[in-house]
Amino acid sequence: MLTKQRLDFPLELKSVSDTGEFEGYGSVFGVKDSYGDIVVPGAFQKSLDNWRTKSRYPAMLWQHQMAEPIGVYTDMKEDGVGLYLKGRLLIDDDPLAKRAHAHMKAGSLTGLSIGYVLRDWEYSKDKEAWLLKEIDLWEVSPVTFPSNDEARVSDVKSAFARGETPTPKSIERVLRDVGLSRSQAKAFMAEGYDALNLRDAEDVTLLDALKSLTFN
Repeated sequence: MLTKQRLDFPLELKSVSDTGEFEGYGSVFGVKDSYGDIVVPGAFQKSLDNWRTKSRYPAMLWQHQMAEPIGVYTDMKEDGVGLYLKGRLLIDDDPLAKRAHAHMKAGSLTGLSIGYVLRDWEYSKDKEAWLLKEIDLWEVSPVTFPSNDEARVSDVKSAFARGETPTPKSIERVLRDVGLSRSQAKAFMAEGYDALNLRDAEDVTLLDALKSLTFN
């Protein structure tokens, strides 16, 4: 069963106007992030085409709060660099939008987080990364912290609670979030606890991290 996830990027702003308009890149193609993901060209195109048939774009939310829209996106497209977007914060009518605008201008709101369903992906051994091939956009939020580790752990626990099986990719990310290195997380996913060597097992921090993954 496909479930909603989040994909986090630095928000590379090209400009922010005094009236609330901004533009920039929400994702850059071909760059491996800290979790080993690479967004490939074309990943957003089908979703963007579907949104255009509705004459609108994904919602602009304040910090992923579904009840707190803060503006509208006026353009969103793929180009040779990545996911290019333009938006307008409703600074005259919404205090949260005005707050977001002030932080963007000051450079203290630098994250962009996307709510999405991952439709197609594969692992590349050559690149040692997950290639994200089709992303179904739901919402795009400017955020203070572009990576929410607790949310990732909570999402995996919630999936188990619903009787669903989280994807191996999402579990590997949680292992990274709670302290395992990339190689440890991959080894753990492939072979379980036995893949961790004795020195790892004696690492109190690592043991504490693994204890935090009790999904009940």
